[in-house]
Amino acid sequence: MNTLGWTIMKRFCFFGCLFFMVSVFCLVLLTVHDTHDMPDSLSDLLTEVRKPQLTDRKGIPLTLTYVNEWNSSSYLPLHGIPDFMKKAFILSEDKRFYSHKGVDWVARCHALVQNVAALGAVRGASTISEQVVRMIHKRPRTIWSRWIEGFDAMDLESKHTKEDILEFYLNQVPYAANRKGIVQASAYYFNRSPDTLNRLETLALVALVRAPSHFDLYRNPSAIKAGINRLAISLNQQNLMSDDQVSEVKIGDFDLERPGISVRANHFARHVYTRLGTEGLGHPMKIRTSLDGSLQIRVEDLAREVLESLGDKKVKNAACLVANHETGDILAWVSLATGQSERFGGAIDGVLCPRQPGSSMKPFLYALALDKGWTADQEILDSPLTNPVGRGLHTYHNYSRRYYGWVSLRDALGNSLNIPAIKTIRYVGYEDYLAQLHKLGFDNLNKHPDFYGDGLALGCGEVSLFHMVQAYGTLANKGVFRPLNLFAHVHGTSYRQRIFSEEAASLIGNILSDPEARNHEFGQGGLLNFPVQAAVKTGTSSDYRDAWAMGYNHRFVVGVWMGNFDSRPMDGMTGSTGPAIILRSVFAELNKGCETRPLFLSPMLVQADIQGPREHPERNGNKRKEWFIQGTEPHGEIPVAGQTPFRFITPVDGLEMAMDPRIPDSDEAFEFKLDGVEDHDQITWILDGKDLDQTMGGRYLWTLQKGKHVVEAWVYKKNTKDPLYDKAYFVVK
Repeated sequence: MNTLGWTIMKRFCFFGCLFFMVSVFCLVLLTVHDTHDMPDSLSDLLTEVRKPQLTDRKGIPLTLTYVNEWNSSSYLPLHGIPDFMKKAFILSEDKRFYSHKGVDWVARCHALVQNVAALGAVRGASTISEQVVRMIHKRPRTIWSRWIEGFDAMDLESKHTKEDILEFYLNQVPYAANRKGIVQASAYYFNRSPDTLNRLETLALVALVRAPSHFDLYRNPSAIKAGINRLAISLNQQNLMSDDQVSEVKIGDFDLERPGISVRANHFARHVYTRLGTEGLGHPMKIRTSLDGSLQIRVEDLAREVLESLGDKKVKNAACLVANHETGDILAWVSLATGQSERFGGAIDGVLCPRQPGSSMKPFLYALALDKGWTADQEILDSPLTNPVGRGLHTYHNYSRRYYGWVSLRDALGNSLNIPAIKTIRYVGYEDYLAQLHKLGFDNLNKHPDFYGDGLALGCGEVSLFHMVQAYGTLANKGVFRPLNLFAHVHGTSYRQRIFSEEAASLIGNILSDPEARNHEFGQGGLLNFPVQAAVKTGTSSDYRDAWAMGYNHRFVVGVWMGNFDSRPMDGMTGSTGPAIILRSVFAELNKGCETRPLFLSPMLVQADIQGPREHPERNGNKRKEWFIQGTEPHGEIPVAGQTPFRFITPVDGLEMAMDPRIPDSDEAFEFKLDGVEDHDQITWILDGKDLDQTMGGRYLWTLQKGKHVVEAWVYKKNTKDPLYDKAYFVVK
């Protein structure tokens, strides 16, 4: 070679070495820049991004999801994974796992030779540690990323033991259908746990990780047999399988079984997670709740069937809550949406959504009245009642728009009569009743009693189904309040508070389970007459926007709500129709295979003979029996509700009226009406300072006259020394 040739060769070598050195330097810089620090704790990596898994009271998962970044719900510690499965994975994926430091250089060299010979990528050489790196830091699958993963794998092994890495890998390795880890894969293909799998099934899980979608057992079970057979032979060569076991694997068939129906309890789980966050209960790996998964499925199916059958009633949403009032455990929590509402209202929890309960609140009012001295035979006058609302009047009426005259407290509650309820709240006191509701857990009724007025007796304040079931559980639990419980074997807090006496609470249950007590408005038969004694109460809010059915028996308390989350009215749906069907069906489920017994009736109650109400001649003279709290039993006359305060019913002070131009003025009249007046009382009426008339009884029909007026009334009672007096200002336009 001449001098020029040597010169060219030297320059080529110089620049070639310089290019190589620069390339290596750049490679090192890029490697340092692109590598990631591995986490100091693989377990912390999971707990930072996960919520604890919730299960039902028997350990059935409630919150399984397959779209999370990590599998944190079906995690199995390394000591719980069968040894054969661990050894099969190591032999298949990384046979020098326990000898390398993160990268298997021998396997990489063999893979490089094979790939170059084949002029393509026919073999990888990723160790288990490198696969874990790929799970933690996802990169495009390139030659460069393989180089970087090797450095990260060495960093990973410098911080973690082989056992920690293997445990993480076996619980996070991806399979088809977004399943991660051997527990989820075992359940997906065989509906069993890993420790119950035979060798063929175990080797299938091992071989599937090479190409989970291509080898999916449900779509192409035969495609994976060749890979399983090769793996079985390799295990045999390592003395990990006998010849007979290899033969069994080769001729065996898969017994595939898809997992059963999962428990749908998203709303319940959301509430549990909220409570975990607010009460500082901690975040263990798995939390067992009070929910009964099988009952949850049955209750949801029952409620959905009824809801969908009532589509013509324009009802789209329903909720049902079931609890054991002896322990406070919540057993089923269902919130449903159908049709278009399922898309837009499915996220709303009907158990927690405040709604108007209507008459289903009345048992608490009458329980307080019993504790204040009234009896189940207390007579209350059910007659037309008008009250002022602003500058106008509101006339109360019962659902049937009928009035029954003098009725007992038992009949008033059983028939859900409105006017006796208003007179009852005036007896017990608005403030006392609201304070009692607060003790029952109705904290959202936080306005002044004047804000609710008489509507408090009729259930106009909004409450949730959760709080209703909790409050009815107090009646069922002999008058002692206990918070509802979300967790198994905990039974709520130790907090207990007596709200009603044992006698009053059990007497309310006796009334609500008495078919005769509801005969006037509901009839003795029908949906509310259960085969096993149960206290049942329904409620319907104004304009049919809410329908409720509440009930409890010797062990369980159940609440049902139906309506529309957008507050659209239903088409005539009442609590005694749709919700009562669900309530009856749920109690039928609860009573299956369960020893039943009657409702608790306090032994401190006494029974006495009584006469029927004064305005029901068919019952007068016919003695019947009634239960009484000791000391309140009758001794002669029938008890009558306390004296009604004397006042103007109409006009109310500040009333404004307008004359009708279509009616001759001489034919237009307005009735002055007084409350607290008997028919034999003498009344002197005075209008605008001038004597108007004298009448017996508290009514006077006055011909309308335009202008501002003041009407006065003097009432002379036989046994009263001084007359009673009241007046009212009003305007006629």
